[in-house]
Amino acid sequence: MEYLPEFLTVVLVHLLAVISPGPDFVMISRNSLVYSRQVGIYSSIGLALGILVHVTYSLVGIGLIISRSILLFSIMKIIGAGYLIYLGLQCLKSKSETIESSIESKKDLGPLKAVRMGFLTNALNPKATLFFLALFTQVIDPHTPKFIQTLYGIEMSVATFLWFTFVALILSHKSVKGWFSAVQHYVERAFGIILIALGIKVALSSQK
Repeated sequence: MEYLPEFLTVVLVHLLAVISPGPDFVMISRNSLVYSRQVGIYSSIGLALGILVHVTYSLVGIGLIISRSILLFSIMKIIGAGYLIYLGLQCLKSKSETIESSIESKKDLGPLKAVRMGFLTNALNPKATLFFLALFTQVIDPHTPKFIQTLYGIEMSVATFLWFTFVALILSHKSVKGWFSAVQHYVERAFGIILIALGIKVALSSQK
C-alpha cells in the first residue's frame, strides 16, 4: 500500500498520454480499417512491446543519456521521423480499388509484420523517450525499488495493449468497415498525409 498513490499517479499520467492522438493512434486506426481486426490487435501487441523498450532504458538510466546527448537524440529522431514518413508514403502509394480486391491484396500483412510495425512506431518515437524519462525522474521516486518500477512498466505495457486493442475492435466493427469501404481510398491517403506530417513534426522537434 505504500506505493499505491505513486502507482495511481503513474496509471493516470500514462493513460492521458496513451489516449492522446499521435503516431500510435494513426497507425492502429489505419491497420484496423485497411487490413483487419487481427492486424490491429497484433499491431497493439507491437506497441505494448515498444513500451517495454522505453521502460527498460529508463530503469537502467540510458534514457537520461539519450536526452542529454544531442547526437544520440538526433539520430533517434531522424530514424523515427523517417519511419513515419515511410509509412505515410506507403499509404499515399496505395491504389484506388474496391473493398473486395483491397482485402485480397492486403492479406500479406501477417502477424509478425503487424507486431513489427507497432513495435517500431512506438520504440522509435523520440517524444516517448522524453515522456518516460520525465515519468521515471519526476513522477516516480528514484528510491522506489526497481522491482516496483518494473511492475509500473508492465502495467503501462498492458494498458497500452488494452487501449489500442479497444480502438482496433471499434474501428474494425462491421458497421465502421462498411462506411470505410466507400471512402477507403481517400481515408488511406489522409492517414498517409497525417503520418508524413507527424514524421516532419518529429524531425523538427527538440529535446526541450
